[in-house]
Amino acid sequence: MSDRETIAVNRRARHDYDILETFDAGLVLTGTEIKSVRARRVALRDAYAAVEGAEVWLYNMHISPYEAGSRYNPDPKRRRKLLLHRREIDKLLGRTVEKGLTLVPLRVYLQRGYAKVAIGLARGKREYDKRRAIAEREARREEERALSERQRGESGGRIAGRGRDRV
Repeated sequence: MSDRETIAVNRRARHDYDILETFDAGLVLTGTEIKSVRARRVALRDAYAAVEGAEVWLYNMHISPYEAGSRYNPDPKRRRKLLLHRREIDKLLGRTVEKGLTLVPLRVYLQRGYAKVAIGLARGKREYDKRRAIAEREARREEERALSERQRGESGGRIAGRGRDRV
């Protein structure tokens, strides 16, 4: 996995959705768009994917125009085609027809020079599910904090033979 360079992560996706399954898809880009991706000028906020016919498209992913490009740079939020295997597209088509399932991009990364997107088949979380997840995360942080304080307390907080306790 060391050959994957993460470009952008959609942190809101895991907060707003339960990710049931993930897929890696190739991303069809123009020449100036891939240069902007390599410069990490990508935003996944409000982006989503949809299956249309026999193709999967990514909407609302913002790729900033390449500054050294010409005035013919493509629209930053244009729809972009995702490359998946036929059986994966058929599976996604069948699952997205189910009530409440959607496709959200989780992260954009480069793999051997090619731009890829990890998309997740997701079900939207309810408000109380989000609150519960936040409460669990806070409880876990408190436990870790208490554990680290206890470990620090056992060593006395200072190194023996150093500091002010020398006479």
